[in-house]
Amino acid sequence: MQRSQAQVPAAETHQTHQQLQLPAMMQSIGFIMVLVLAGVTLGIPLNYKCSLLGLWQNDLGSEMNISAGNNAGKFFGTYLTKVSATHKPIAVSPLRGSQQMGNVKQPMFGFTVTWSFTDSTTVFVGQCFVDDKGKETLQTMWLLRKKVDSIEDNWQATLVGTNNFTRLQS
Repeated sequence: MQRSQAQVPAAETHQTHQQLQLPAMMQSIGFIMVLVLAGVTLGIPLNYKCSLLGLWQNDLGSEMNISAGNNAGKFFGTYLTKVSATHKPIAVSPLRGSQQMGNVKQPMFGFTVTWSFTDSTTVFVGQCFVDDKGKETLQTMWLLRKKVDSIEDNWQATLVGTNNFTRLQS
């Protein structure tokens, strides 16, 4: 004889309800595990974080090596340009900069290059971006200030441009 829901004792109903919840919860956990494993296997982004340290090359072939940094966000390195308006031989020049600190995955930064072979200075500002495959790109805008002989020539003393840098594999 089959009992109706009203005839089932309360203790038996509670036990049946718990038995039904457990398999459903196990199925949910199993489904979540499948999603996590698929994410790892398929290469879904895993919290990539950009580091400025290392060797970079821009779209014109110039190379920058950020070799040292500290906990205050200051960094140091060298810059070797591949383009110049001067007739002097191009030489490696020092760079100094600072970056946004804290738990920042795609930091903003700025740095100055005081050219060792000519009378000019360039300041760069930018941000490091990381794509879904972990590739880092530095997108920058720069101002180059060159020496002029008079205030009347000041209008032509500052150049503006952009560069994108990608990391070189060592």
